[in-house]
Amino acid sequence: MQRYGILHRTYYNFAGNVRLGPHALLLRPREGPELRIESSTLHITPPAAVRWNRDVEDNAVAIATFDSPTNQLAIISEVIVERDQLAFVDSVAGESIEYPFAYGVADRAALAPYMEAPAAMGERSRLSAWVQSLWQPGERIQACALLHRLAARIHDDLSYERREEPGVQATEVTLSRRLGSCRDSAFLFMEAARCLGFASRFISGYLNVPASSLNFGATHAWAEVYVPGAGWRGFDPSNGAQAGPGHIPVAVARSPELVPPVAGTFIGPTGASLNVGVWVNLLT
Repeated sequence: MQRYGILHRTYYNFAGNVRLGPHALLLRPREGPELRIESSTLHITPPAAVRWNRDVEDNAVAIATFDSPTNQLAIISEVIVERDQLAFVDSVAGESIEYPFAYGVADRAALAPYMEAPAAMGERSRLSAWVQSLWQPGERIQACALLHRLAARIHDDLSYERREEPGVQATEVTLSRRLGSCRDSAFLFMEAARCLGFASRFISGYLNVPASSLNFGATHAWAEVYVPGAGWRGFDPSNGAQAGPGHIPVAVARSPELVPPVAGTFIGPTGASLNVGVWVNLLT
């Protein structure tokens, strides 16, 4: 068992006094057999009324509503989690599934939203050609081995680029530029996995890594694929590897734009600056 302390600070500075609309906050890690929240505090300035609910993906969402005008919004989340390393031991059943395979009828019905073909996919698209280079018909390979190959290929083909602007690049743009943020790499992995017939979803969360100019002070993104017998398996193409105990998921979704850490509106002078800091430390 390992314990991690997570500090996530978000500051919006406005051009003048504004009135804040409701804000949806996706900051609380997803609890499960392998992850338990030991403590969690949320500090918001100006003072806000906070209510918690669960969205359709069972993500924990805090809805903050405000009464006072302000020229700054500060959101500080502090969480301590316990992470079970045993949950990351490979599943024999999952590792033995050979590609290509077909999901069962019941699974396909539940997984349909995560299997939609990418809009960029076409016979002559850059994405199509790139995916075809990953696997040739007739090759015998285990499903998880192919997914490892996909994550490693993205890591090898793309250079990391930290992007502050919201949203993700189209996969064609990422492949053309050979540059992308962690969320761009995760989105490319997700779209490529769907092209190969896998159900895949986007993950927003935190990563415990040594501080550097590339990975310090930001949330992290990766992807999960549903493998029969193994369940949802995480892959981090930014690092070219499978997700491990240092990956702490916060929110999952069928599309990246559905899970921003903070989303809301304001009424007042146009213009606002954003400053975000994230620190993930191993405690024990």
